Amino acid sequence: MNNDSDLFFDYAEIKRVTERYPTPFHIYDEKGIRDNARKLYKAFSWAKGFKNYFAIKACPNPYIVDILKQEGGGADCSSLPELIIADKVGLKGEDIMFTSNDTPPEEFKIASKLGAVINLDDITHIPFLEKSAGIPELISFRYNPGPMLKTVDENPIGNPEQSKYGLTKEQLFDAYKIMKEKGSKRFGLHTMVVSNELNPNAFIETANMLFDLVNEISSRLKIKFDFVNLGGGIGIPYRPEQKEVNLEYLAKGVREAYEEKITKRGIAPLRILMENGRLMTGPFGYLITKAIHEKHIYKEYIGVDSCMSNLMRPGMYGAYHHITVLGKEKAKHDHKYDIVGSLCENNDKFAIDRMLPKIEPGDLIAIHNTGAHGHAMGFNYNGKLRSAELLKKSDGSVIMVRRAETNKDYFATLDFNGSDFKGMK
Repeated sequence: MNNDSDLFFDYAEIKRVTERYPTPFHIYDEKGIRDNARKLYKAFSWAKGFKNYFAIKACPNPYIVDILKQEGGGADCSSLPELIIADKVGLKGEDIMFTSNDTPPEEFKIASKLGAVINLDDITHIPFLEKSAGIPELISFRYNPGPMLKTVDENPIGNPEQSKYGLTKEQLFDAYKIMKEKGSKRFGLHTMVVSNELNPNAFIETANMLFDLVNEISSRLKIKFDFVNLGGGIGIPYRPEQKEVNLEYLAKGVREAYEEKITKRGIAPLRILMENGRLMTGPFGYLITKAIHEKHIYKEYIGVDSCMSNLMRPGMYGAYHHITVLGKEKAKHDHKYDIVGSLCENNDKFAIDRMLPKIEPGDLIAIHNTGAHGHAMGFNYNGKLRSAELLKKSDGSVIMVRRAETNKDYFATLDFNGSDFKGMK
């Protein structure tokens, strides 16, 4: 959702919601999420066993994960709390993909107990996994193509050679050989080399690369691959001039590569998996905030009742998020503002020099595309409390799916009455 006409609500509706749930809050669109998931699965309907493992880090809310589970998805987890979310919504066994790095032994134990697919990030993790949780029947490894694949400079993952993730090609051969000798019988291959990529050819290129690698490893080591995981990273159009990725074109290109490099070479069936997070929920969430101050100095500022702790991306990456002043969707954008929060940091800005309608204290503002890496990246610096999350259900009703934090939550891990505390009693 990247322009003022893309809202799944109107001003009157949000005004009513704010009477029950004070700003700021994130609100998600169940219907949009479901329709989008079905669109992805339809594009890859030719690929038997296709599954998208939703990257829980994008929006770690069990209500959202459950919606995507109902639409046929699994969960991509990278920590114990994410494994717990997957388990709580009823995802079991190989519907969970555990891809983590620098993993504590306890997390391997839990992942193994849940029957998750363990996707190792490094060859040195093999003895660590064996000691922690044993050798699984199904094992996958994350591939880092290094200089074999160049990405754009602004790729948040970084160029593969500079990335901390994955095994080199030479290490992959050794790793699969070791796991075969240790008793693993089923194998997967994974990579994740782009993030928020809008060029579908990048994913087709990734598929070609992995299919070639499956051929090479299978031939040399005489092992059978169950799946390739193409990773996530399909981007969304944050800016009004950007276009969404054509999923049909992408899937067609992957299919052509599959038929040429997998089917014709007798390696089929080989399941195709993905782990999109942003694509699944990003466009279907908004941060709703209220203008509470205006400031007129060297620039024009509008201060809102949210801050970087509610949406970190603009301050952290300089990322663009479209902004709609609710109730003024058709008004002229004839005022230039910085839209700012209240943190003691000058990068606490949602927009810089943005042309918008005239904003007055009390106006409600919708910040677009916060359904992924929005609430999820929240923090408590400056004593800021994380906001609520709401869900507009398919029937039009709005429910709270995570309450806002309170001061009691913030202080819950502190003991002001401890015997060593010398402050005011």
